[in-house]
Amino acid sequence: MSTQVKEAVGRYGIWSVGLRSEDPDRRGERAEAAAELEELGYGAVWLGGNSSAAHAAPLVEATSGLTVGTSIQSIWQHEPDAAGRAFAEVEAARPGRFLLGLGVSHAKRVEQYARPYSALVAHLDGLDAAGVPAQRRLLAALGPKSLRLARDRAAGSIPYLVTPEHTAHAREILGEEPLLAPELGVVPETDPERARALAREFLELYLPLPNYTNNFLRHGFAEEDLKDGGSDRLVDALFAWGDDEAIRRKIDSFLDAGADHVALQVVNGEPRDALPRKAWRDLAALLG
Repeated sequence: MSTQVKEAVGRYGIWSVGLRSEDPDRRGERAEAAAELEELGYGAVWLGGNSSAAHAAPLVEATSGLTVGTSIQSIWQHEPDAAGRAFAEVEAARPGRFLLGLGVSHAKRVEQYARPYSALVAHLDGLDAAGVPAQRRLLAALGPKSLRLARDRAAGSIPYLVTPEHTAHAREILGEEPLLAPELGVVPETDPERARALAREFLELYLPLPNYTNNFLRHGFAEEDLKDGGSDRLVDALFAWGDDEAIRRKIDSFLDAGADHVALQVVNGEPRDALPRKAWRDLAALLG
């Protein structure tokens, strides 16, 4: 069944907070952008932030074959029964087009955060009871225990803010069948100083979060790499930047490390909820 998921999402997708916007005045713009992404050849869009089936449904309706996934739906803010009902509604309207991406979020953002791994296992039990198939859900897994859970209780993993080295490690744990679809920030800038400055501005939101920093430390980075917005070494490992050849080479490094799909997030200094459609077109041309 994971083979069907891999075929549905293709090699490349777009990760976007803007596509999950709840602004009713932007509904038409979001639908038009999703339709264009499908025409450009992207296989999937991943809705950033604490997204849900309700955010995905309008984009599924606006397209004919595009896969829409949450990245992620917080287990703390969505009860399994409600998530199951929402999944069933989208599935009934457009079978096979929606993937439920789940995660435990972060202690600094969730008041009730406690024993996240046990809570995730219990949430998956609830989704089983609510009728959400394991092969239609994905986990934002970073550490070994969560990756094994993604292998055994889901269709695979959608890790965020990772390196090719983490991808290789994740593939080793997951095995060949599960989907591995890391997110990758793309900075369309050739000047090294400007590119790294944009990446560091983006990283400000994430470096205070232990889930990410602990993962960096597990994979060869030191405390020094986490200071002052992130070292050049950290920035260059986490982001694709430079000319078209350099960006393509970085994307390919994730595929070479074992990713089935790469979810590309444009990082260009615009607000996080922007819809950088020209940059998406440029990326599509680069990817051929």
